Amino acid sequence: MNLYEHTIVARQDVSPAQIKQLTEKYTKIVEKNDGKVVQTQNWGLINLSYIIKKNKKGNYIHFKFEGPAKIINDLEKNESMDKNLLRFLTVKVKKFDLETNYFSKSAEDEKKTFNKTESN
Repeated sequence: MNLYEHTIVARQDVSPAQIKQLTEKYTKIVEKNDGKVVQTQNWGLINLSYIIKKNKKGNYIHFKFEGPAKIINDLEKNESMDKNLLRFLTVKVKKFDLETNYFSKSAEDEKKTFNKTESN
């Protein structure tokens, strides 16, 4: 089985209920194609580098899953038709990093950021 990391960027005005629906929809597509979702992370609303379809921000959802290569074709076909999505990206990886969540701030990170702004 191949290991994949897949990220989708939804429009900035998508509600939390719609984000949950998107997550469930694409999880079902993976499972329908004999795949298994190992981890799902909601990274939240993040600023985009440039405006995409009149959106300055996007809701990021990140999947880590394993399965055959045919999953990618089915996922991307559905995502290209979805009006709520701005972008999507799939990367094949050799192994998953399940411990690190890059977009969650720990208490220490927030203190460091606060101290830096306070000293300036």
